[in-house]
Order: sequence, then structure tokens, then C-alpha cells
Amino acid sequence: MNEQRVRRDPEGTRRRILEAATQQFTQFGLAGARVDAIANAAGTNERMLYYYFTSKEGLYVAVLESMYAQFGEREARLDLSGLDPTDAIRKLAQSIWAYFWDNPQWLSLINNENLHKGRYLERSSGLRATISPVVDLLRVTLERGVAAGQFRAGIDPLDFYVTLVGLGYYVVSNRFTLDAFLGRNYAQPQQQASISALHADMLLAYLHEGALASSDQPRNIELDRA
Repeated sequence: MNEQRVRRDPEGTRRRILEAATQQFTQFGLAGARVDAIANAAGTNERMLYYYFTSKEGLYVAVLESMYAQFGEREARLDLSGLDPTDAIRKLAQSIWAYFWDNPQWLSLINNENLHKGRYLERSSGLRATISPVVDLLRVTLERGVAAGQFRAGIDPLDFYVTLVGLGYYVVSNRFTLDAFLGRNYAQPQQQASISALHADMLLAYLHEGALASSDQPRNIELDRA
């Protein structure tokens, strides 16, 4: 690709580099990914890659940031305000779990970064901000459920979020070994639907346990209108 053309389309070039790098890092990890292969797949050259991302490690961090941002933006766009709190939790959970199934490369990158003990993600200055809207969405939904007398009070939204994510993450991340060891292929749509329904029922059973009847608990009018 002509370098002058590349400079006229910096966003397009950056996007193509990120897409090519995602494939390389997913398949080979940080150590095995090749800068020349990424540049060739992106239709550019190594000099432009370093121009945009400084180093191979900088590109790796940018790929992780991009994938977390895409996930956060997708979930934050969910409109749960018109749903009953119980239905809203189920919808949010199933949306997150569906994203994992649709984007297994993201889990491969997370697994790889855990091998590095998260030290490259620590370089990101804005990573946590990409997840905050999702946790805020969950927090508001939990508060609505408490106000309606459906959910127990005192639940930490971040802990609940980690638990919710962990249920779906484990099945997708370990789908091959689960199939080999247990003989059940959770990648099949029927098995996906079954395990997702089970996980959602478990989460909701926890939320409902000990919840006060709405007549015994003052209602928060502002939350009810959210």
C-alpha cells in the first residue's frame, strides 16, 4: 500500500493494524506474534506500525484496550430501564455470555495476558473506564430490584459482576477440555442455552433469597422511575 495513501487514512490504517494484530496475538500470543506478519496482513509496513503504536508491546496493549472497549460499549448500550429488575438481570447476563461465545478470541487474549500476570494491562491508563458503565448499569438494576422488594440488599455490584462474568467465561474458555473430559460440547446451541439458563437461575435465586416483600420495605420512587 502506498505510504502517502496510508497517511491520508490514519484511522483506517490503525484499524487494519489492530485487526491484523488481534489475529496474530490470539493465535500466537505476545511472544510468538510477528510484527512483519501483522504489517503485511494490514497492508502497510513495519515503520507505520511503530509510528502508530511505538512497539510490539504497545500494539498488544492497544489490542487489549480495543477489545475491552468494544465489550463495554456493547453492554452499556443495553436498555434495561423498562424491564422488570429480574428480567433485566437475565437479559444482561445472557448478553454478556453471548458476547463471549461470539468473540472467543477475546478470551484467548485474556488467558494469554493472565500468563503475563496482567502486567501489560497495567500500562493502560483508561482500561477501567471501559468497564465502569457496565458495572454502573448493573448497580442501577440491583438498586431497582431492592427498591421493588425483589432483590436482597447489600450486594456489591462489582463482586456480582465478576461472579456473573466468571460463570460464562469458564464454560467458553474451557469448552474444549470440558468436551474432552466430560463428553459434553457446550459449543452446541442447545447446550449453550441450557447452561446459560441454569446460570441465570442460580444468580437470580441468590438475588431473591432474603429479599423483603415490597410491602415491608419503603419504596424509592426515584429508582422506580429509572
